[in-house]
Amino acid sequence: MTLVEKGSTFFFFYLLYVQIAGWSSLVARRAHNPEVAGSNPAPATNPLTGSKGKPSMKLSKITLTFVLTTLLMNCTNNDEALMEQANELAQKFIITDGHIDTPWRMHKGGYEDISVRTPGGDFDYVRAKQGGLDVPFMSIYVPASYQVTGGAKDKADELIGIVERVTTDHPDKFEIAHSVSDAERIVAEGKIALPMGMENGAPLEGDLSNLKYFRKRGISYITLTHAEDNDICDSSYNLGERTHNGLSEFGVEVVKKMNRIGIMVDISHVSDEAFYQVMDVTEVPAIATHSSCRHFTPGWERNMSDDMIKRLAENGGVIQINFASYFVDQPSKDSKGPIDADVSKYVADNNIDPQDYAAYDSYRKEQYDKRFLYVDAARVVDHIDHVVDLVGIDYVGFGSDFDGVGYTLPTDLKGPEGFPIIIYHLLKRGYSEEDIEKICYKNIWRVWQATEDFAKDFCDCGKPKGECGGGMCSN
Repeated sequence: MTLVEKGSTFFFFYLLYVQIAGWSSLVARRAHNPEVAGSNPAPATNPLTGSKGKPSMKLSKITLTFVLTTLLMNCTNNDEALMEQANELAQKFIITDGHIDTPWRMHKGGYEDISVRTPGGDFDYVRAKQGGLDVPFMSIYVPASYQVTGGAKDKADELIGIVERVTTDHPDKFEIAHSVSDAERIVAEGKIALPMGMENGAPLEGDLSNLKYFRKRGISYITLTHAEDNDICDSSYNLGERTHNGLSEFGVEVVKKMNRIGIMVDISHVSDEAFYQVMDVTEVPAIATHSSCRHFTPGWERNMSDDMIKRLAENGGVIQINFASYFVDQPSKDSKGPIDADVSKYVADNNIDPQDYAAYDSYRKEQYDKRFLYVDAARVVDHIDHVVDLVGIDYVGFGSDFDGVGYTLPTDLKGPEGFPIIIYHLLKRGYSEEDIEKICYKNIWRVWQATEDFAKDFCDCGKPKGECGGGMCSN
């Protein structure tokens, strides 16, 4: 919005200024010009007009000072009121975040007590409560390296165990949510619900029966792949020859069975070809748990194109906007590559194990602090605007990627305490409370519930209940 955009606060005061200036000019001309009706050919001396009857500099300054002072006071008061409303709405609505990498953070750096405010990391109980985050999906992230070394399933189990430990250590604050009804009950009890999503389908290890296994362990969505092609589909990060040109035959069966046992299909990280093939296969809406709009990062396949967002909306799905600066802004993304290259060189030059994150984290942070181009929360809201402009209010949500994008979060969005700032920008742009409630949780919960409802007609082995003795099979 420009300062003089019609309907803006400034526009009102701009018109006021124009009216005052015009009135002053008319008075001056009437006082000095015989041709103007009602004029006085012998005007009395007016300290606010010059010798030729024109508004003096003093009058102009007084008028301008009045208008600008009133404008600034009004804007300040309006901003404060909107921020107060944003804080209230953050506590009123059930905020759901599609992707938070706290389990991997604790895997890397050691287990932490996240029931208190932690010195590092992005997520903890205190900051979540402060910002109104009620239902953060914990990411069970398994790197693509485990597709080569083996052990992907064991690594997923280990990370699930971290989430379970958090809930066991702090049962008054956290509880794992296996379903929409679980999440609703947990939030009503004043706790934070922790549903889980598995980032990378590698832990299935080529065995469809592992879908049932992970569903029982609490997995509510699976991101089909990550940084490399796997046996399910191709990755958006693979810039070379694609393994499957989309979904593999196994991947098709994975998507079908995920539908039937109630696991949401996450298409973040997949190649464009894989995305469109998922849309053709899935019988329920899909989600993109932590992606943004390619419109702002042209050519970057990790984000979704306008056509993909439209197809996802036709499917009934939801894109949950990633908050990282380089996901939402091209100049920021451009600044990231050289920093990462220098960090990699530093690691190699100093014979540091790349997995020993603590050994080079201070250098990495120093480089980001000096050289990275950060955005603020308004840029994240630009992406929400873009989705809404394309397909409407029902297909967008939050997918922060807290604890998963390093030192790249926006300046005013470093953790869940920042959710009211996003809501503030939404209010400032004219979103209604009903709209904001949909973005906060209703959109993604609609997909979550639809996935559960579809699965009710199937046994947890993935077969129709009529073929499995009413769903009591042992498969």
